[in-house]
Amino acid sequence: MAQKGPLYMGFDLSTQQLKAIVVDSNLKLTQEAKVDFDADLGKYGIEKGVITNPAEGEVFAPPAMWLDAVNLVLDRLAEAGVDFGQVMGLSGAGMQHGTVFWSKKAETLMVNLDAGKSLSEQLKDALAHDMSPNWQDSSTQKQCDAFDAELGSADKLADLTGSAAHHRFSGPQIMRYRTKYPSKYDQTARISLVSSFLASVFLGKIAPIDIGDVTGMNMWDIHKGRWNDQLVALAAGGQDKVEELKHKLGDVPEDGGAGFGMVNNYFATRYGFNPECVICPFTGDNPSTILALPLRASDAMVSLGTSTTFLMSTPEYKPDPAYHFMNHPCTPGLYMFMLCYKNGGLARENIRDQIDKSGNSWDAFNDTAMATAPLSQKKGSDDMRLGLFFPLHETVPNLPAGQWRMAFNPETNNLQDVRNDFIPDDARNIVESQMLSLRLRSQKLVHSEKDPATGQQLPPQPRRVYLVGGGSANPAIANICAEVLGSVEGIYKLDIGGNACALGAAYKAVWGCERKQGQTFEDLIGSRWDESKFVQKIADGYRKGTFEKYGEAVRGFDLMEKEALKREGRIT
Repeated sequence: MAQKGPLYMGFDLSTQQLKAIVVDSNLKLTQEAKVDFDADLGKYGIEKGVITNPAEGEVFAPPAMWLDAVNLVLDRLAEAGVDFGQVMGLSGAGMQHGTVFWSKKAETLMVNLDAGKSLSEQLKDALAHDMSPNWQDSSTQKQCDAFDAELGSADKLADLTGSAAHHRFSGPQIMRYRTKYPSKYDQTARISLVSSFLASVFLGKIAPIDIGDVTGMNMWDIHKGRWNDQLVALAAGGQDKVEELKHKLGDVPEDGGAGFGMVNNYFATRYGFNPECVICPFTGDNPSTILALPLRASDAMVSLGTSTTFLMSTPEYKPDPAYHFMNHPCTPGLYMFMLCYKNGGLARENIRDQIDKSGNSWDAFNDTAMATAPLSQKKGSDDMRLGLFFPLHETVPNLPAGQWRMAFNPETNNLQDVRNDFIPDDARNIVESQMLSLRLRSQKLVHSEKDPATGQQLPPQPRRVYLVGGGSANPAIANICAEVLGSVEGIYKLDIGGNACALGAAYKAVWGCERKQGQTFEDLIGSRWDESKFVQKIADGYRKGTFEKYGEAVRGFDLMEKEALKREGRIT
């Protein structure tokens, strides 16, 4: 039976896939489809969604591939019976920090699309550069150093923009693009993030950058709500170039729910979209993930996908070069605290594949991890075994690809190297390493609460931890996460079929189109959201003794990171 009443769509343009989902006004998921880039669009020469140039640390993806994916995912939804005429609003999420460079022909081409032809064959000349730097890119160290120094220090940059300089952020990427491809930069009329690129395609003209996503660029003054001219000048190549680059970037609306306009006629003609379908702001994948769950204060969300990401919604702005603060994509006065690591799933998979050479099962990895003592301490007097596992150049901390394994004595604070090759203990140590890093960097934002069962005052820790992404289904990872991070009420799996980003985007569309005057995202979505359908408790949280032991390990982990940075010449 065809779905009646208004429908809303959410898209998630990630590294390896484009997903699309459809929900109704009551947030019920009605249809979903996806395109896997490697499986469906391998003609672009990509592997795991990207093209790499290891000599320069470049990782990029072709936007033309994403255009093909838009057609393909809509074709699949049409085959599944979606009535696009019922869709009254859509929004989306794009992998954060990717940058897309539009040519001067872009808007003319977008407004004159032929519904009988694909997007990619008509928009090939809409791009000034045929590649978009991916979030895994590490080619901009020189530019990052310049951004960190521009205001006097990385701390000052973080205070102003919410983050210190990072390889993947658009400010350093634009600075490098301008110097490496000066003629292409001159031909660049507008610059989008991945999120606003996708919004532009549906809108038929260049869409503004989202108020949440803009804070992942190293150029937006969070305090004043505008581009910072000094940082824009750095990216642009001088004060006399500031207005030119600001024009390329465009204005950024403060309202994260106000529609940009109606869907491009191309989609109305080709797929039968309602011509009145509103294009709501598209945001980054991490902000969109946080929208999939109406988080309360001190709740944390851990995304265990290709990257490992830690998210919290908080009214407290406590920036630090080690992590990110971003504007909440919908609610003024709230910030999104974010930690994002390149080395997430890939690092865990590398250890898994050394335990089970077939690479087809996590069973051996899980059994090994759970059979290994926490921190490899067979006795309480043993040193704690710690490690850093980075198949890719990491930014948190800023270290090249490599592995460091060390033993820490919490009584003496002594740190020493141990054999730096694989042993089975790595199955537990890799997960511990990732969770210890999250705990180290989020400890300023968590508070002491009472145990609801006993009334006992507990050490500072999250109220709840929600796991999303592919790794959330792994019981060993969930158990180790609980041991390291704690949580007053436990560890929960947010079970929405791996579609957190797309679902958050769909909720954003519902809110943007159906909100009453002054109604917040949390009020509208919270009143319609049924936790019992999506959330399942999968592990107890705080474990007395174990949590405190990992607290000691945090101190050693911090020392280990600093030692690795010192050896690599990143600190003195």
